[in-house]
Amino acid sequence: MAAYGLYTHIASNKFRSMLLLAGLFALVYVLVYAGALVAEVVINGNQTAAYYLSRAFHDLFVAFPFATAGAIAWIVIAYFFHQSMIDAVTGGHDVTRQEEPRLYNLLENLCISRGITMPKLKIMDSPALNAFATGLNPRQYAVTVTTGLLKALDDQEIEAVLGHELTHIRNGDVQLMVVAVIIAGVVGFFGELFFRLFTNLSWSSGGGSRSSGSSPSSRSSSSSNDNKNSGGGAIIVIIIAVVLIVVAWLVSQVVKLALSRSREYLADAGSVELTKNPDAMISALRKIEGRGELPGATSAVMELCLDNPREGFSDLFATHPSVQSRVEALVKFAGGHDPGPLPPPSAETEQPTADQPEAQADPQDAPPPLPQGPWNGAGGRATPPPVPAPGTSGTAAGDPIGNSMGPWGRH
Repeated sequence: MAAYGLYTHIASNKFRSMLLLAGLFALVYVLVYAGALVAEVVINGNQTAAYYLSRAFHDLFVAFPFATAGAIAWIVIAYFFHQSMIDAVTGGHDVTRQEEPRLYNLLENLCISRGITMPKLKIMDSPALNAFATGLNPRQYAVTVTTGLLKALDDQEIEAVLGHELTHIRNGDVQLMVVAVIIAGVVGFFGELFFRLFTNLSWSSGGGSRSSGSSPSSRSSSSSNDNKNSGGGAIIVIIIAVVLIVVAWLVSQVVKLALSRSREYLADAGSVELTKNPDAMISALRKIEGRGELPGATSAVMELCLDNPREGFSDLFATHPSVQSRVEALVKFAGGHDPGPLPPPSAETEQPTADQPEAQADPQDAPPPLPQGPWNGAGGRATPPPVPAPGTSGTAAGDPIGNSMGPWGRH
């Protein structure tokens, strides 16, 4: 049943991707129709609302092939060059095993354990703690990790983050998000274009009406009846055009939310299924919480990240669930242990400067270092500590810190 549920989820994502592509064309045509309404009002200012609506439909049919070609060209460009665009915004670059052996080996081991095609590995120079996956096909799949994440997380936590991003790739969430970003980009571009055009035309038409006030009174009185009869139709049509543009933008945002924020819960669960370590995923989320903001990244890139600290109005347009809710789900369903939220970044940066003199004055107050395990020792391959002699207090003669723990460290 687990495999069946996974495959049906992937198939559902692919089907929803096709629906999103269809919605792309529908929203583009709605925006074209709204632009035609505005253009007809500007060209013919003394007509009825029925005339504007019918003429706008005619203009839509005329512009249909051009709008279709423009939408297809946008999709083709995004399909082949979306990774280059993201790299240009974030500054991510490819790395090899020789450059990042630690990160490369962790990702490769996860892929080998589940028979997953190895995606490209990218590093982004940023102190933020975040990661994201991109790509529309196996040849384009890539996982980008920030340098701040590599410095702040240990191997098990980084492995959990990589498992989260690999689950997005396995479930088809990456494809769905890229398609949603394309839709939002098209609608946002044309919506902003029409809005700017409309505002400029409204200002120019307002200036024309002011200049016409200096004309003779006979001309203004002769056209007053026409303005009373037809002015209301133009106002109604302009209101309809503005409503269509706003609705199209809102629908594009709802389309992104239609992906459901449950995909993050599924990716967290997939990471636990890959690593068999829910505590590592919880610890990674707690360290990333409030520290994942990428200053130079757009909102579209932040929606692809492991955590998106940017929240919408009253959390209505938030693309990610809160870290607290994700941790609670892992504790409830995966049996993990929550260490609790960490102090905010501001408190972390202020506390070391205040406590640093005390730490230097009283070094014996610091806790003893934890023993290194056989895989994370700094001096290469680690060996188990010497076994204490019988009858002693439990410490070996060669153990300077008096620690008789096993080779895997303190539980």
